[in-house]
Amino acid sequence: MKRYNVRMAGIGGQGVVTASHVLSNGVIINGGESTLVPFFGSEKRMAPVESYVRIAEGRIYEIGEIIYPNVIMIFHSQVITHGKSYTMPFYSGLKDDGIIFINSEQPIPLSPDEERELKEKRARVFYLPATRIAVEKAETELATNMAMVGAVAAVLGMPDLASLEQSVRERFLGKGFVVSGGTASLDNVIEKKFAKKAVLVQKNMDAVKAAYDFAVQHGWVEQVKQAQPATAAAR
Repeated sequence: MKRYNVRMAGIGGQGVVTASHVLSNGVIINGGESTLVPFFGSEKRMAPVESYVRIAEGRIYEIGEIIYPNVIMIFHSQVITHGKSYTMPFYSGLKDDGIIFINSEQPIPLSPDEERELKEKRARVFYLPATRIAVEKAETELATNMAMVGAVAAVLGMPDLASLEQSVRERFLGKGFVVSGGTASLDNVIEKKFAKKAVLVQKNMDAVKAAYDFAVQHGWVEQVKQAQPATAAAR
């Protein structure tokens, strides 16, 4: 039975908390269970942000900070290079055979000790050009978080794309759209706002799907499947 403890780390303004909500809700829509807890200090751009998400096909009884994740998502390179994180080193507590997603075009130079420790943990480190995907597909860096969610969903096998799309829609549109039933002018204003948000949803989903496909095409999904017995349970 699949079960993952996911620790997300990034900086203010990247939508780390939004990403955790979309992933968590997507799993629930998909028929699984999930809990999440965001953690951040001062609410300002470039300040450290973390969010802890538990996802599983079965029951979850825990809530709170994830000290021993088996999946880590790094949304900004400065989490590693500048220590902009509440958890250092960035892989602290990672379980053996764990998975790390890093938003970067290319591998980030690590110290010999960091390289050794990751090797000892048999960690699989996946570098995802999430920001580039966001700019290319959604025309904004603000969709970087959605690209990260798309990649992790592909590799973990949960939630599926349909559930993710519904989760994204609920995040940006709410669970339904109802015109006012009042004056035609008011209805027209609401419909225009809805149309703009609908475009926003589509662009975010374009980023999700592109990152999902990126993970599949680069063989990440198969790598994790081959080691599934070691990674499927958050021991």
